[in-house]
Amino acid sequence: MWRDSLTLMKPGIIMGNLIAAIAGYLLAAKGHIHHDLLAVVLGSTAVVASGCLFNNYIDRDIDQKMRRTRHRIDAITHVGPQNVNIIGFLMGVLGFSVLAVYTNWYAVAFAALGFVVYVFLYSLKFKRHSTYGTLIGSLSGACPPIIGYTAVTNSFDMGALILLLTFCFWQIPHSYAIAIYRFDDYKAANIPVLPIEEGVSKARKHMIWYIVAFALASLMLSLFGYVGSIYTLTMGLVSIYWLYLAKVSYSPDSQVQWARRVFVFSIVAIMAFSALISIDFVASPASHVFFTI
Repeated sequence: MWRDSLTLMKPGIIMGNLIAAIAGYLLAAKGHIHHDLLAVVLGSTAVVASGCLFNNYIDRDIDQKMRRTRHRIDAITHVGPQNVNIIGFLMGVLGFSVLAVYTNWYAVAFAALGFVVYVFLYSLKFKRHSTYGTLIGSLSGACPPIIGYTAVTNSFDMGALILLLTFCFWQIPHSYAIAIYRFDDYKAANIPVLPIEEGVSKARKHMIWYIVAFALASLMLSLFGYVGSIYTLTMGLVSIYWLYLAKVSYSPDSQVQWARRVFVFSIVAIMAFSALISIDFVASPASHVFFTI
């Protein structure tokens, strides 16, 4: 039962979000790490796990139509649908409690924003009924680094805004690449993502522009003095190559393979971004605080 429960928590998604949360923390902490990092790790992990459990319960009718997600139906059957919701609720209570007690209300607020967007707006509404589902969901995926960042700063400043934009922009080409790579699955499940509803060609154009937006947003950290030259050079090269894959290497005769390459490199891009902001931070960037409590 617990093995199946762990499967339903989507360990891969938890790990990706946890890396982003830690990276946001390290960018803000500038080498000064305290016990609240453990709270960020435990709290954000539990909140993301809770959201994934509820998402799997909501999507059980969709998952059985997709080859890559059919195993989740067996897991839900073994655990029991009601137990999935109970475990999801308990994980949510644990995550929000840890963040509330050991961090601050900014971290709690962004954890709540990510949870509400993912479970209620994305999973229950937009994913099934609108091509804007990916755009809505991107906000949820952009919250973990802000949880880590604001746990340190106790304010929402330019650095937090740039992180939010960068991760939002990254989500779109990443998600569209998955939808193209798994085109038949998404079509069978009748999920109205842009590649299915309006074609791969239009989705590819959107991907290209969002990669450009990702590049510009990520380089804003350099412009405002949050990171050093190693970050700037590396992210510039990473963005150029990702753009090359999306725009130049495309072939209509091998679009599935193309989408898989773009998808794989999107993970490389966000991992590089997370690693670089963790180590190539500037000790004392200029303060650009928007609001604080």
